[in-house]
Amino acid sequence: MMTRRTFIGAAIGLTAMIGLHVPAFAADRITVVASFSILGDMVRQVGCAHVKVVTLVGPNGDTHAYESSPADVRTLADARLLIFNGLELEGWLPRLVEASGFGGTEVIASDGIVPLKSEETEDEHHEREDDNHDDDHHEEEHAHEEGGHHHGAFDPHAWQSLANGVIYVRNIADALAKADPDHAEAYRSRATAYTSRLRVLHEKLKADFAAIPDKRRKIVTSHDAFGYFGKAYGIAFVAPEGVNTEAEASARDVARIIDQIRTEKLSAVFIENISDERLIRQIARETDAKIGGRLYSDALSEAAGPAPDYMAMFEYNASQLLSALTGS
Repeated sequence: MMTRRTFIGAAIGLTAMIGLHVPAFAADRITVVASFSILGDMVRQVGCAHVKVVTLVGPNGDTHAYESSPADVRTLADARLLIFNGLELEGWLPRLVEASGFGGTEVIASDGIVPLKSEETEDEHHEREDDNHDDDHHEEEHAHEEGGHHHGAFDPHAWQSLANGVIYVRNIADALAKADPDHAEAYRSRATAYTSRLRVLHEKLKADFAAIPDKRRKIVTSHDAFGYFGKAYGIAFVAPEGVNTEAEASARDVARIIDQIRTEKLSAVFIENISDERLIRQIARETDAKIGGRLYSDALSEAAGPAPDYMAMFEYNASQLLSALTGS
């Protein structure tokens, strides 16, 4: 029979064992910071129990316009890896890295993809030539670009092709394996299984969209985030805003899209989870186009939403688009 003294002694011994075990388990996990929710999910899919993932820009967050916090500085300071998109998507990130004193490894998830050129860059150049700006505006524009919010020559939304998603996952798996060689085999095994599922979905979507006549494969969205999706699956996306949500649509762009919807009888326009929906609703009112639903472009949904992970996001977006294009 266990006496009170024996019970207390056993409890102390058990507490000591737990106290020794928990830190050892925690130390076995490497801390990885991902710049936004889509990358965070990819890291979780590959890293599983061996990785503690912290995402800076969470569900439904706009990575283009994100403002880092003191908590982000502390989080990044303690991380082993920082995984970010690159292609100048995270213009705010270099300042955060410097402020945190981050001493870990930086990983560009999009490394190795073939980037699409940004139409926004060329359009802005022509608009500056065509419009008569004064000197004050030039100085303000230059300051805005120097502030890190102006995107470069390429479209940063490369994850919007599942073929590119495979490259992202490979880069993440390689980085995890190098940072944590004890679990390298597990990372690569999970990455292989995951990319296999991505490839199957990629081929299915190509077939699904190919079955729709070319002239009907046109969609209007809030900002130009679906260029890679369009190229991969044969859809023409039209957007009043460029690749950066901080660049407001001009009256000329809105008028051009309204005329195009009327002329080509485009049937559906889509709201995005990260964008102000008022502009799209205005375009829908003026053209009688149907709002086809909400697409997830630069961020996942919350856990209870329709796009809580990368594959679910693709499946949901594709179902919304296919329904609008086929009228089903």
